[in-house]
Amino acid sequence: MTTTRTGPDSEPRGTGGDAGAAEPGAEPAARGARRDRGAPGARRARRPRGRPLLYTSYAQDMALLDTRAKKVWLGVLLGVAVLFSGLPDDLLILLAGAYVAAIGAIGLNIVTGYAGQVSLGHAFFIAIGAYTAAAISGDPGGRVLGFGITSMLVWLPAAGLAAALAGVVVAPLAARLRGLYLAIVTLGLVFLGEHVFKEWDHLTGGPGVGRPAAVPELFGLRFDVDSALGTRAQSLYMLMLVLLAVFAVAARNLARSRIGRAFSAIRDRDIAAEVIGVPLTRYKTLAFAISSFYAGCAGALMYTITGFFDPGSFNLLMSVQFIAMVLIGGVATVSGSIAGALFITLLPRLTQELPALLPFVSADTTQTPNVFQIQVALYGLLIVLFLVFEPRGLFGIWVRVRAYWKSWPFSY
Repeated sequence: MTTTRTGPDSEPRGTGGDAGAAEPGAEPAARGARRDRGAPGARRARRPRGRPLLYTSYAQDMALLDTRAKKVWLGVLLGVAVLFSGLPDDLLILLAGAYVAAIGAIGLNIVTGYAGQVSLGHAFFIAIGAYTAAAISGDPGGRVLGFGITSMLVWLPAAGLAAALAGVVVAPLAARLRGLYLAIVTLGLVFLGEHVFKEWDHLTGGPGVGRPAAVPELFGLRFDVDSALGTRAQSLYMLMLVLLAVFAVAARNLARSRIGRAFSAIRDRDIAAEVIGVPLTRYKTLAFAISSFYAGCAGALMYTITGFFDPGSFNLLMSVQFIAMVLIGGVATVSGSIAGALFITLLPRLTQELPALLPFVSADTTQTPNVFQIQVALYGLLIVLFLVFEPRGLFGIWVRVRAYWKSWPFSY
C-alpha cells in the first residue's frame, strides 16, 4: 500500500526538497541547461505557436507596436514609402499632396470619428491655416499682406494655432447641437468663409487672382527648389512623409490617452459620459480645437506644393472630399484616414484617363458629362456604397482579410 505525506513539513512533487531528485541525473542536467541558456551564444526559447501573447507590464500593454508583425509591417511600409522617392516627379507631387490631405483627414477623424461630432466645415479651418501661413511667410513689399518670416518652425504652428482658435470659437455651438443640426452649422462656416475670403483682397488677393503660398524653408534649406536633398518633387515628398508620420503618431497616442477615451465615451453616449464625470463642453471644445489645429497645419502645407491658391479653392467640395476620406478609409482609425486620403487624392488621376477609355466622357468642363462631374458623382457613390456595405471602410476590409489569414486554414 502506498501512502502520501500530508504533514506540515511535506512538499509537493516537482517543487523542491527530495521530490525533485526522482531521477539521479535530473539536477545536474538542469544546472547544465541553465548554464547553456545563460551562455552568450545560446538561443532564446521561442514562444510555442498558438499560445496567446501575454502582457506583463503596463508599458507593453500601451505600446503602439505591441507585436512583432506590426513592427515588421511598419518597417516595410516606411521602406516602400522611401523607395517611392525614385518615382517620376509628377507622381511624387501627387503623393506629397496625398500625405498632406491625410493630415487633414486625421484631424477631421478626431472630431467626427473619435468624438462623434459631425463637421462639414473642415474647408473653413484649412483656409484659415493656409492664409495664416501665407501671410506670415509672404513678401512684406508685395501686393498682399506679408511679414517675410519663411521658417516653417514659425508659420506652421502659427497656422495650426490660428485654426484652433477658430475651432474654440465655434465649439460652444457643438456643445449644444448634435447630428444634422451641427452639420448644418459647420456647413454655414464654409459659405461664410468663402464670402469673407473673396472680399478680403488685401489678404487673399481676391477671386481669380489669389496669392503665393507659404515658403517651405527649414534651417535655411528650401524644399520648393532643387537642392542637395534632390529635386523639388523629392524634397517636398520626403518633407510631407515625415510630417505625416509625426502627426499620425501624435493622433494615435491621443486616441489611446485619457482624452481619447473621453472622446469615445462622448461619441458612444454623451449623456452617460456626463453622468460618469466627463465634462461634455470641455472635451467637445478640445476635440474641435485639436481637429482645427490639424486642419490649419494641413492648409498651410497643402499649397506649398503648388505655390499658389485663391479663395475659390475652399468650397463645399473640399469638405465633401475630406468627409469621403474619413468614411471610405475608416471612421475612428488613423490608418484608415491615411488610406482614405490616398484613395481620394489618387482618384482624380484615374478619372483623367476616362476620356481615352469612354468616348462619351469629355475632358472639357463645358460639356456634359465631363471628368469633373464624374469625380463628384464618384465621391457620393463611394460614400453610399461604403456606408451600406462596409461601414468600417478600407480599414474594415483590411481587418477582415487579416482575420481570415490569421485563422486559415480553419474557419473559426
